[in-house]
Amino acid sequence: MLPKSVNPQALSDTKYCFFVSPYNPRLWFLFILLTLQIFFLSNLPSFLTQHHHQWPHTLHLTNYSIHAGTPPPPLLTPNSFNQCPHGKVFVYDLPPYFNRHILQSCDNLNPWTSRCHALSNAAMGTSATSLAGVIPDDLIPAWFWTDQFVSEIIFHNRILHHNCTVTDPQSATAFYIPFYAGLAVGKYLWTNSSTAQDRDHHCDLLLTWLSQQPYYQKSHGWDHFITMGRITWDFRRSNNYDWGSSCIYKPLMRNITRLLIERNPWDYFDVAVPYPTGFHPASVSDVIRWQIFVRDRRRSALFCFAGAPRREFNNDFRGILLNQCRDSGNSCRAVNCSGSRCANGTSAILETFLDSDFCLQPRGDSFTRRSIFDCMIAGSIPVFFWQRSAYLQYEWFLPLEPGSYSVFIDRNAVKNGTSVKEVLEGYRKEDVRKMREKVIEYIPRLVYAKNNNGLEGMKDAFDIAIEGVLKRFKDQQDPTFHKW
Repeated sequence: MLPKSVNPQALSDTKYCFFVSPYNPRLWFLFILLTLQIFFLSNLPSFLTQHHHQWPHTLHLTNYSIHAGTPPPPLLTPNSFNQCPHGKVFVYDLPPYFNRHILQSCDNLNPWTSRCHALSNAAMGTSATSLAGVIPDDLIPAWFWTDQFVSEIIFHNRILHHNCTVTDPQSATAFYIPFYAGLAVGKYLWTNSSTAQDRDHHCDLLLTWLSQQPYYQKSHGWDHFITMGRITWDFRRSNNYDWGSSCIYKPLMRNITRLLIERNPWDYFDVAVPYPTGFHPASVSDVIRWQIFVRDRRRSALFCFAGAPRREFNNDFRGILLNQCRDSGNSCRAVNCSGSRCANGTSAILETFLDSDFCLQPRGDSFTRRSIFDCMIAGSIPVFFWQRSAYLQYEWFLPLEPGSYSVFIDRNAVKNGTSVKEVLEGYRKEDVRKMREKVIEYIPRLVYAKNNNGLEGMKDAFDIAIEGVLKRFKDQQDPTFHKW
């Protein structure tokens, strides 16, 4: 009980007294509010940390100019690459004989000419300044005359800077072998004096070195992978008198996953990755700027073909296509690539693809061609005549539904008189627009970024490949896993 001299009402009305009267609910409310504020302020750091983990910020699409009515590019959260949900990679520090010394011998990597220019600029080649007037000026720095056989160097440079790469092998779930197998064997492929031992020499030494590594011994290669920058058939020599090396057939190579520009569809350990092209964007804005350019391009030709006839073959299919193109008048544009005129791309090829709705893609020396990717990057719709040219090759990189982005015409039908022009004229404008839009949507997955850190917030071909390999290795750890 309060003393009689103290008036409770007067006490509750006093502005500067911090004693809370049981007779004044307003002061009780202020007291509780003040207590809650003190509690939240004292615990603010822990709340912020919790909030960050549960709700990571995303990259806002409003930062980019997107063509109206089109889907946005596949953007990621800024920390996506740091998460490494499928594991991490350890990169072997190979003796320089297997990579750096090969590059230093660039003058002697083929019997005709030096490859030093082709391997410059981190293997992107010389700048494609002659494309001025063909493409927007602000995108010229993203274009190079890139050789089609340099993926080994591109992957090596990129993986050293990848966020899922670790320096401690004990924390790795995958092991990368930076051996330049394609460059090593390339110098022996066209010389009559080379022997089977010459073509196998580097591979034999590499596998001897690898067999002594404890992590290879532990897994027998099941968690190891390598980039081999040529088609798989260059490494599948069956006997001493055949083409190429026998590297893939070596017992120690058997369980190693191989990234190649063309795979054997019936070998689980072969994975096909896109051929390097001339477009190497430095940023997401480069990609989006290019997508807008090819989407808005006015195309004057129905279809086109860039390639050379093979007159040494009876009933040459390329010759048939060139004849049909010639007979189609203004509906078709052709670039005759006889000799080496189209090596590593030319402005004429890019202009032709940019000006055509469809581009014909018969098989090359093997079932695939770099031209497939040159064509699609230009926003042209590929026309295939062999299932193995793309559909059984690049599953990680192309849409699952072939008809959503391409046309298939059976080659035997063409040989028997089917008109390519009539088939392509049968597609409505809306069908063509949808197919082109799907091609443009997938451009980021078909290119290799200019910077070693890749594209901030967007996956390119390298990112897709590494993610696919890591997921594959994770799946292999499942007891129910079967490779067939």
